[in-house]
Amino acid sequence: MKKRRALIATLLTASMLLAACGSADQKKNSVQSTKNADGKYEPTLTITIAKQLDENAGKYAEGDDINKNPMVELTEEKLGIKMETTLLGGDAGNYDTKLRLALTGSEELPDVFPVYGTQMIADMIESGRVKAIDEDIEKYMPERLKEIYDKYPETFYPVMKDGKTYGIACAPTLTEGQVMIIRQDWLDNLGLKAPTNLEEFEAVIKAFTEDDPDGNGKKDTYGFTYSGSGVYNTGWVSDPVALFSANSGKHIPGSWQEDENGNLVYGSIDEGNRKTLELLAKWHANGWTFQEAAATGAWDAMGQFTEGKAGIFIGRPWAVGSVRDVTSVDPNAVIACYPNIKQDNGECTYQSAQTTDGWLMFNKDFDNMEAFFTYYNWIYDVAFGTGDFKYGFMEDHDYDIVNGEVVFDTAKFDPAVTDPFLPGKSTVLKNTPMIDRMQEYADAKAGKTETGAQIRAAADFESAPDMAEGYVIANDNREELIPNLYNAEPTPTMKKCWEQLQTMEAQVYTNIIYGKEPIESFDKFVEDWKAQGGEQITQEVNEWYKTMK
Repeated sequence: MKKRRALIATLLTASMLLAACGSADQKKNSVQSTKNADGKYEPTLTITIAKQLDENAGKYAEGDDINKNPMVELTEEKLGIKMETTLLGGDAGNYDTKLRLALTGSEELPDVFPVYGTQMIADMIESGRVKAIDEDIEKYMPERLKEIYDKYPETFYPVMKDGKTYGIACAPTLTEGQVMIIRQDWLDNLGLKAPTNLEEFEAVIKAFTEDDPDGNGKKDTYGFTYSGSGVYNTGWVSDPVALFSANSGKHIPGSWQEDENGNLVYGSIDEGNRKTLELLAKWHANGWTFQEAAATGAWDAMGQFTEGKAGIFIGRPWAVGSVRDVTSVDPNAVIACYPNIKQDNGECTYQSAQTTDGWLMFNKDFDNMEAFFTYYNWIYDVAFGTGDFKYGFMEDHDYDIVNGEVVFDTAKFDPAVTDPFLPGKSTVLKNTPMIDRMQEYADAKAGKTETGAQIRAAADFESAPDMAEGYVIANDNREELIPNLYNAEPTPTMKKCWEQLQTMEAQVYTNIIYGKEPIESFDKFVEDWKAQGGEQITQEVNEWYKTMK
């Protein structure tokens, strides 16, 4: 962002001159509203926003809805801003369809709306229906928010074109890293320790398959469950990517990372991943891993652990809570989190980092950017633990104070609440903004419980210590998290060939693992990948990367 600011300074004069020469038509969103002494807009100013229908997860009181509820009313009361939401589409695909209709003029674009795909972002910019906001960022974004965005400069890449910025990431933050989640009781029963490298990992999953770790006298268990759907890099749960990284370092499947010369290369063709494919083929042939991984999505693959069949999976710490029902299958089951295995040279293994969940874009006719940033900064109080939202958005809804103690478990509210209204679902974002979830758990473990997020984390150490410790482990190993360095719209050759290349990649990886093709097929895959568009794509990706750097 700091480099962006320098560029903006040189462009600002020109952009102001262009604006002066622009149309004098009255913009449809113009409202003669100003802040009073309390920082509240008078008269009330309306900002229209859009959300996916399936993100409308709030539980409303009788007579309330997405546009009439306590959070909307509080926003108007405190800021003099009325947030008016239109729900578009039932899922991500339908939502995109609605946005495309707006591009054709069949639908109205709201003032502010989230976009989740880089191609859609590019189409929005190309349409001329969204505005460049460089000047607005400089003038209106508070410094504390600029500091957050400075940490994640790559989140600006998809929304930049010709030196201008056409949106901002939705509350950028480094999502929690994945950890190794293991049946501790199986380790104890067999006198084993959690693995720390590939060799030890193999020994453990072999024992979990062949040595009756649950002691029921049956051969009904195996070592490791994962998902191979996509490109063997799920990024959240049932993820095998650490195993690939053990041999390829940062060049993990499905990710663009820098080589030693600073050029971007595609990880799936790295020689190190060949070694891991050979291992996975061996493990599959021996029955030590989930036999239907390639045809199973991440969530269902994780279910193998819940059913008491698999002893290890890799996922985000919250996944511990999702597999806790394993105790209904085996009352003696104990779950524990461990760090991921390391490379043989002692360096960490890597995994995909997510830093944003979409981008906010703005209607070209929207001229209340100061009001938007006032609102955006206000809802960020919940992340900083300041202002109106020290512990959460609204007492009696997402938190309560009982006998002087802040509580987040609605069953412990006074009175207890079931299906509470969720204020965080009635903002411009789909989720409550946060700054650093992993660090909040580390702070709580160290006894720092000042903000609502830290207090909530401390409560998890009481109610779900295995999960909470997982977050601390993830925080200790945050260097494992690496963002995909190519996150722009598909290049021209990508638009022609990428789907075919991805299909070829998935088939070759799967056929090698399943023993349908020899390991030498990997070498042929790399040759074909380059010849069938991959080499040209790599050139185009690096041309783009130079402009971003």
